[in-house]
Amino acid sequence: QVQLVESGGGSVQAGGSLRLSCAASGRTFGNYAMGWFRQAPGKERVIVAAISRSGGSTYYEDSVKGRFTISRDNAKNTVYLQMNSLKHEDTAVYYCAADLEEGSYYRGSYCPRSREDDYDYWGQGTQVTVSS
Repeated sequence: QVQLVESGGGSVQAGGSLRLSCAASGRTFGNYAMGWFRQAPGKERVIVAAISRSGGSTYYEDSVKGRFTISRDNAKNTVYLQMNSLKHEDTAVYYCAADLEEGSYYRGSYCPRSREDDYDYWGQGTQVTVSS
Protein backbone atom coordinates (compact mmCIF):
# COMPACT_ATOMS: atom_id res chain seq x y z
CA GLN A 1 0.00 0.00 0.00
CA VAL A 2 1.29 3.44 -0.96
CA GLN A 3 -0.21 6.73 0.14
CA LEU A 4 0.54 9.85 -1.87
CA VAL A 5 0.16 13.39 -0.57
CA GLU A 6 0.60 16.38 -2.87
CA SER A 7 1.51 19.87 -1.75
CA GLY A 8 2.69 23.12 -3.26
CA GLY A 9 -0.33 24.19 -5.25
CA GLY A 10 -1.72 27.69 -5.12
CA SER A 11 -2.52 30.81 -7.08
CA VAL A 12 0.06 32.57 -9.21
CA GLN A 13 0.12 35.12 -11.99
CA ALA A 14 0.96 34.13 -15.52
CA GLY A 15 4.69 33.83 -15.96
CA GLY A 16 5.19 32.74 -12.38
CA SER A 17 6.43 29.47 -10.94
CA LEU A 18 5.26 26.79 -8.55
CA ARG A 19 6.86 23.62 -7.28
CA LEU A 20 4.61 20.69 -6.52
CA SER A 21 5.72 17.91 -4.22
CA CYS A 22 4.27 14.45 -3.78
CA ALA A 23 5.34 12.56 -0.68
CA ALA A 24 4.86 8.80 -0.64
CA SER A 25 4.51 6.52 2.33
CA GLY A 26 6.06 3.09 2.49
CA ARG A 27 9.45 1.63 1.72
CA THR A 28 8.79 0.65 -1.89
CA PHE A 29 8.67 4.09 -3.53
CA GLY A 30 11.59 3.21 -5.76
CA ASN A 31 9.58 0.34 -7.26
CA TYR A 32 7.10 2.73 -8.83
CA ALA A 33 7.23 4.84 -11.94
CA MET A 34 5.56 8.16 -11.16
CA GLY A 35 3.35 10.47 -13.11
CA TRP A 36 1.82 13.90 -12.71
CA PHE A 37 -1.65 14.31 -14.18
CA ARG A 38 -3.89 17.34 -14.33
CA GLN A 39 -7.58 17.88 -14.75
CA ALA A 40 -9.00 21.19 -15.81
CA PRO A 41 -12.69 22.01 -15.25
CA GLY A 42 -14.87 20.11 -17.66
CA LYS A 43 -11.95 18.19 -19.14
CA GLU A 44 -10.46 14.74 -18.81
CA ARG A 45 -7.54 13.97 -16.54
CA VAL A 46 -4.38 13.83 -18.63
CA ILE A 47 -0.76 13.03 -17.96
CA VAL A 48 1.63 15.97 -18.19
CA ALA A 49 4.89 14.48 -16.93
CA ALA A 50 6.30 11.14 -15.86
CA ILE A 51 9.51 9.71 -14.51
CA SER A 52 10.98 6.25 -14.43
CA ARG A 53 11.71 4.32 -11.24
CA SER A 54 15.34 5.39 -11.14
CA GLY A 55 14.65 8.94 -12.24
CA GLY A 56 16.86 8.51 -15.25
CA SER A 57 14.11 8.87 -17.82
CA THR A 58 11.39 11.47 -18.11
CA TYR A 59 8.44 12.33 -20.29
CA TYR A 60 6.61 15.61 -20.89
CA GLU A 61 3.40 16.34 -22.69
CA ASP A 62 4.02 18.78 -25.54
CA SER A 63 2.29 21.76 -23.95
CA VAL A 64 4.59 21.73 -20.90
CA LYS A 65 7.91 20.85 -22.55
CA GLY A 66 10.59 23.37 -21.67
CA ARG A 67 8.51 24.80 -18.82
CA PHE A 68 7.93 21.88 -16.42
CA THR A 69 10.54 19.61 -14.87
CA ILE A 70 9.78 16.36 -13.08
CA SER A 71 12.27 14.87 -10.66
CA ARG A 72 12.34 12.41 -7.80
CA ASP A 73 14.33 11.72 -4.68
CA ASN A 74 13.93 8.05 -3.82
CA ALA A 75 15.73 8.53 -0.50
CA LYS A 76 13.03 11.02 0.49
CA ASN A 77 10.15 9.11 -1.15
CA THR A 78 9.20 12.27 -3.01
CA VAL A 79 8.51 13.29 -6.59
CA TYR A 80 8.49 16.92 -7.67
CA LEU A 81 7.06 18.98 -10.49
CA GLN A 82 8.76 22.32 -11.04
CA MET A 83 6.47 24.52 -13.12
CA ASN A 84 7.89 27.68 -14.67
CA SER A 85 6.46 30.24 -17.09
CA LEU A 86 2.98 29.26 -16.03
CA LYS A 87 0.09 30.05 -18.32
CA HIS A 88 -3.61 30.48 -17.64
CA GLU A 89 -4.23 27.21 -19.43
CA ASP A 90 -2.14 25.38 -16.83
CA THR A 91 -4.96 25.99 -14.34
CA ALA A 92 -6.11 22.59 -13.09
CA VAL A 93 -6.08 20.17 -10.23
CA TYR A 94 -2.76 18.33 -10.31
CA TYR A 95 -2.46 14.73 -9.16
CA CYS A 96 0.53 12.51 -8.66
CA ALA A 97 0.17 8.81 -9.32
CA ALA A 98 2.26 5.68 -8.88
CA ASP A 99 2.54 2.88 -11.43
CA LEU A 100 4.11 -0.43 -10.44
CA GLU A 101 4.85 -1.09 -14.08
CA GLU A 102 7.34 1.17 -15.79
CA GLY A 103 6.70 2.57 -19.23
CA SER A 104 8.45 1.53 -22.40
CA TYR A 105 11.06 3.08 -24.61
CA TYR A 106 10.73 4.00 -28.25
CA ARG A 107 13.74 5.23 -30.16
CA GLY A 108 15.39 6.15 -26.88
CA SER A 109 12.45 8.15 -25.55
CA TYR A 110 10.62 7.18 -22.41
CA CYS A 111 6.95 6.43 -23.00
CA PRO A 112 5.04 6.14 -19.73
CA ARG A 113 1.74 4.42 -19.39
CA SER A 114 -0.78 7.21 -19.71
CA ARG A 115 -4.21 5.84 -18.84
CA GLU A 116 -5.66 6.59 -15.44
CA ASP A 117 -6.39 2.95 -14.71
CA ASP A 118 -2.77 2.02 -15.41
CA TYR A 119 -1.80 3.70 -12.15
CA ASP A 120 -2.10 1.91 -8.86
CA TYR A 121 -2.17 4.77 -6.37
CA TRP A 122 -3.27 8.41 -6.52
CA GLY A 123 -2.87 11.48 -4.39
CA GLN A 124 -5.79 13.68 -3.44
CA GLY A 125 -4.83 16.45 -5.84
CA THR A 126 -3.67 20.03 -5.42
CA GLN A 127 -5.21 23.06 -7.12
CA VAL A 128 -3.08 25.27 -9.34
CA THR A 129 -4.66 28.51 -10.49
CA VAL A 130 -2.87 30.81 -12.92
CA SER A 131 -4.34 34.23 -13.46
CA SER A 132 -3.74 35.99 -16.74
